Amino acid sequence: MPQTRARTPQLLRRAPVQRRSAERLTRILDACAVLLDESGYESLSTRAVAARAGVPIGSVYRFFGNKRAMVAALAHRNLDRYAERVSSRLSVAPLLDARGAIDGVLDEFIEMKRTVPGFVLVDFGLPAAATGTDEEADGLAGEDPNLLVAERICALLAAHLDRPADADLQRKVLVGVEAADALVRLAFRADPSGDPSLVAETRCLLHAYLAPSLS
Repeated sequence: MPQTRARTPQLLRRAPVQRRSAERLTRILDACAVLLDESGYESLSTRAVAARAGVPIGSVYRFFGNKRAMVAALAHRNLDRYAERVSSRLSVAPLLDARGAIDGVLDEFIEMKRTVPGFVLVDFGLPAAATGTDEEADGLAGEDPNLLVAERICALLAAHLDRPADADLQRKVLVGVEAADALVRLAFRADPSGDPSLVAETRCLLHAYLAPSLS
């Protein structure tokens, strides 16, 4: 199945070239995610991230001007990984019908909420506490995270089900993403693992709304 990537801003001051630099960037983002779970966005600092990642503070500033740009980059990494997981899931089950494909999209989102560090607070966009603007994070602020998610998911579903990703499908997938985002947030507010009854209601809603357009 083709991998489809939506438009995403370049949030790094400097892209890693060597393997060691790429590994250091990964450690920084991993540390950022863990600290978001431990203390939240407002208590996050570049110095704390550097200490947790075991890198000099200068290494953090080599990639990011501040914590907002760092968290924005984490959100985009989450989106890349989510799209990869959905693509892999659809690839290993090529005969999934529309409802099965929708299940795969929702199940991977729920699983990341449950298992990926920092994902409950920062899935695909900056948290509400990340107010203000700066040049390095404005690229994310100017893009609706759910629009980026919908673009990726629409392309993957259309390819899997062998139908065009036309304007009608794009609109319906965006509405589905917005609805699922709100309901899944509600489910994880009700239960740290995601309230099963609310997840089930989300699934029913997506089946009823999206499946006819994908069939």
